[in-house]
Amino acid sequence: MTILRQPTRAGVRDAAAKVAAVVPATPLFVAEIQGVSVAFKAECLQPMGAFKLRGAWHRLTAIEAESRSKGVVAFSSGNHAQGIAWAAKRLGMPALIVMPDDAPKAKREGTLALGAEVGTYDRATGSREKIAAGLAEARGAVLVPSFDDPWVIEGQGSAGIEAAAQMQALGLGAPTRVVVPCGGGGLAAGLALALPDAGVTVVEPEGWDDMRRSLEAGWIEEVGESPPSTACDALQTKRVSELTFDVLSRRGATGAAVSEAEIRTAQRWAAERLRLVVEPGGAVALAALLAGKVKVEPGMLVLLSGGNVDLAAYGRVLAGTD
Repeated sequence: MTILRQPTRAGVRDAAAKVAAVVPATPLFVAEIQGVSVAFKAECLQPMGAFKLRGAWHRLTAIEAESRSKGVVAFSSGNHAQGIAWAAKRLGMPALIVMPDDAPKAKREGTLALGAEVGTYDRATGSREKIAAGLAEARGAVLVPSFDDPWVIEGQGSAGIEAAAQMQALGLGAPTRVVVPCGGGGLAAGLALALPDAGVTVVEPEGWDDMRRSLEAGWIEEVGESPPSTACDALQTKRVSELTFDVLSRRGATGAAVSEAEIRTAQRWAAERLRLVVEPGGAVALAALLAGKVKVEPGMLVLLSGGNVDLAAYGRVLAGTD
């Protein structure tokens, strides 16, 4: 894929203005962990249940009007899919989403309900990038990756612009460190641009922590062969992009990895303490704090990035039987 430009903080601010014009700011919750007040940005309360709406809206509104009739093609396990579908419906554009055949039922149904067309592939043997690129070329549509795109990165960063203003309004001061779930790194890179004075820590599931390893190595490390199973379907990215890695490495971002048990603990904590439904991938940043893998400090901002859960699985998490 040829990147026509680099994502910028100015682009993030433009995206924030665009997003603010179509959806209200997501709430900011404050709760104590180890006696320290921590701010939680509830992106799980977006209209389609995740932060992905931001990047989708910024990207699709950047497509010239005369090109919109041919639509867009995207690939996603569910949250980017729903973000693209939401934005495309609002703009009157056709959308085709390539989803793994094991994508959560709730996310697939949510995408279809928003009017998008869905095509499936085998996550273990197929390349979603190649499939989507071929479909986009055949249709003359615009391909919208889930993270490897400057507009998408800028759009995701709009969450940081909102959160910083909310923290200031609550007397918490400017964010000093943002802790963020990471799959391909689009949200983390966008926040790094939005909050240039804050440290950035990305959090991934154990065995899928390629961004953490890449940041430590100084070059991109892929997820190894036969990675472990994880409930974090939204974070199963086998290789981060040069675009997101470059932004995060230049900012000196650090990383952490959490276990499946730690993620479930975080989901229960969010339900009990914040009254929020948070999906596994959306809870990993919180899990790192609760597990002591990221030091809790004043001025900390934690992203709860999505809330699109499988109800049966979520029920087992809450009951402590899974």
